[in-house]
Amino acid sequence: MKKLSILFVALFVGVLAAGAAFAGNLVVNGSTTVLPISQSAAEAFMAENKDVKISVSGGGSGNGIKALIDGTCDIANSSRFMKDAEAKLAIEKGVYPVPFAVAIDAIVPIVNPSNPVKNLTTQQLQEIYTGKITSWKQVGGEDKPIVVVGRDTSSGTYEVWEEKILKKEKVTPKAQVVASSGAMLQTVSRNKYAIGYDGLGYADDKSVKMLTVNGVKADAKTARSGKYPVSRYLFVFTKGWPTGDVLDFVNFMQSDEGQKIVVKQGFVPLR
Repeated sequence: MKKLSILFVALFVGVLAAGAAFAGNLVVNGSTTVLPISQSAAEAFMAENKDVKISVSGGGSGNGIKALIDGTCDIANSSRFMKDAEAKLAIEKGVYPVPFAVAIDAIVPIVNPSNPVKNLTTQQLQEIYTGKITSWKQVGGEDKPIVVVGRDTSSGTYEVWEEKILKKEKVTPKAQVVASSGAMLQTVSRNKYAIGYDGLGYADDKSVKMLTVNGVKADAKTARSGKYPVSRYLFVFTKGWPTGDVLDFVNFMQSDEGQKIVVKQGFVPLR
């Protein structure tokens, strides 16, 4: 099947016109990476719109998209673009998803602060995560086994890591699997020999050490330009072209005020 790009004309463009629709309660579900942006935006939006209630939860990008298709949420947060199979299923069920980019992110390899390693190449990362490299000594660290920590397959962060780092190869069966971005940060911070990966908005230089990749540091400039090799857009998906409160909330997330929230949460604004 062709890439369903015709469906997604609205991709990086701001939302334009409003219309009458569902007032009152909005349900947002999906990516744990987008979760802090969406939660903060919801709080600010509700403060300005007292008649609107927004509930936000995180269960992974795949679960958020499934909820959108099943009709159990109004907006799906996703740290990856929708797959062809998901779009096909949505259309079969009469749902026509429309994506809107709300931020830019970089997925950063993270290690315990005591780890002397500072940089890894994409090839080294692939070999670590597929189990070909098993000791930190092989990449300039201590002669200790590497504890690989990954995300579950419903995670959009996992999907992007699989595409850009693993190149579709299988993760080593010895890898520990965590269910959220926050759990990844905690797991790596507590294990001297662990390696994981997390979104730029979650990773910090207090509890973990962020590694450079191919000698490139993940920051706003390198993520936006694509120079950093594991950069991506963060999305919200709606059921068809949004109207009413859904439209207003998406507009808010893409507005100057909404993009300030993106920066405050440690991610990269669209502009």
